[in-house]
Amino acid sequence: MAVKPLADRVLVKQEEAAEVNKGGIIIPDTAKEKPQKGVVIEAGPGRTEDGKLVAMEVKKGDKILYGKYSGTEVTVDDEEFVIMRESDILAIIK
Repeated sequence: MAVKPLADRVLVKQEEAAEVNKGGIIIPDTAKEKPQKGVVIEAGPGRTEDGKLVAMEVKKGDKILYGKYSGTEVTVDDEEFVIMRESDILAIIK
């Protein structure tokens, strides 16, 4: 199934949380931090401001940083994604 976000929303595939920390300690699922990095899978066309379309700054394939509690988690074809507004994105990783 294809998902196309509307307006200024983006569909993001979260980066997997680390299983083992730097010291070699295995982290259980219940104690893992929610990832704040991901890859843009799809992006909407942009937002409308004063009757004009303002294009998105992010595009499909961009690696991004976003706020810890940003967006809404969704499941599409048994895969976990986050859908959020472009304004929730903090930076593009180059």
